[in-house]
Amino acid sequence: MTSAHHRRQVLYWRLLARLFDPEEQAALESASVAVVDHLGLPAALLDPSVSVDTVVQRFPHLESEFDGLLTTAADDRDGEVRRAALISKVLLNVFATGSGDVTAGQLTRWQADAGWFERALGAEPGQLRGRSTGAGSGSGGDLTAVLAGIEGELVKRMRLREVLADPRLARQLTPGMSLIEQLLRDKGNLDGVALANAKALIRRFVDEVAEVLRTQVAQAPAGTVDRSVPPRRVFRNLDLDRTIWQNLPKWSPADERLYVDRLYYRHTARRTSPARMIVVVDQSGSMVDSMVNCTILASVFAGLPRVEVHLIAYDTRALDLTPWVHDPFEVLLRTDLGGGNDGPAALAMAQTKITAPADTVLVWISDFYEFDRSQPLFDGIAALHRSGVRFIPVGSVTSSGAQQVNPWFRRRLRELGTPVISGNIRKLVTELKDFIA
Repeated sequence: MTSAHHRRQVLYWRLLARLFDPEEQAALESASVAVVDHLGLPAALLDPSVSVDTVVQRFPHLESEFDGLLTTAADDRDGEVRRAALISKVLLNVFATGSGDVTAGQLTRWQADAGWFERALGAEPGQLRGRSTGAGSGSGGDLTAVLAGIEGELVKRMRLREVLADPRLARQLTPGMSLIEQLLRDKGNLDGVALANAKALIRRFVDEVAEVLRTQVAQAPAGTVDRSVPPRRVFRNLDLDRTIWQNLPKWSPADERLYVDRLYYRHTARRTSPARMIVVVDQSGSMVDSMVNCTILASVFAGLPRVEVHLIAYDTRALDLTPWVHDPFEVLLRTDLGGGNDGPAALAMAQTKITAPADTVLVWISDFYEFDRSQPLFDGIAALHRSGVRFIPVGSVTSSGAQQVNPWFRRRLRELGTPVISGNIRKLVTELKDFIA
């Protein structure tokens, strides 16, 4: 067994020991210091109280080595040991969170270290924690749940009300989904400076997510082509491949020329009739991130021309939030997270807003766990679908697309021809843009 292999093993054994027991193991610590020193790396890599940001600020040449660190392997023995030292730093800072109270500064530092962990996995900072809306699903969804769980636990360990009451500490907070959920749940117990700081954090988060969603909406395909409208005969619409193919019989071998007597153009006109979008969001405790994301998404679509957006939130009662649909911040302040589900109450409210079924899309975001009211809700949905309303059921709207949906509803909706779509927000943006554009 090579000395490089032994050095790498020391670093990984030390990592495992610190993850499961915060107490230092003297032999592993001294051996790890010797390994890091041999590599010419800073001892700060072994100190979990030093953030990755601090390490990179002091040793800028290390920054590029963290990018994609967990996606590529080293190409030599010493490279493997060096990589093990950097990996140990990232994993220890993210997954060894200790116990006891957490300060605003500690939470902010953990969020920054989690960003480096995401960069090491080849993702954007925030992407795997639901802060960026471009994350994928699958195994990435499992990791998203793990990181969200750690962040949520750190937020719970904060003395949040005390932090919010101190403007200096409140400014250190980096708003993420876990923190926003805590603020929304606790807003009724806040007043004065604490409430003002909570509102500022919510507003900041809303603005950041809205900017990302506006970009996604702008980049999404703009609906189906209307072939009943003749194409504009301009150069940019010229279908060169079809023009050549259709005129091939006029190829002259003697002249070595293709004689074209007809040009073909692409159809580009799209549906322009006004559309009504009704977004119904389950605001029960299991759907918090969907509530936040959909509230912001609805406001983005409400800003588009020719689109009339209505927003309904429900738990055991339905709440019409349409008057504030253009301001997701105000919507979120008016919601009360938690409680049970009464889908039929929300459906009854939505039905009053439908005047032209063929020009209406009803987006229903829920896990569809309706206790004993599943059949009445499904019967109402089926009736709307038959009337011509475009019904889009969504299991959840998160960055990862992770979702848990009542199997009974999933099966019945699929049989109805309206399967529950992936909760990935990009998929929902595309579906909606296709309908209204």
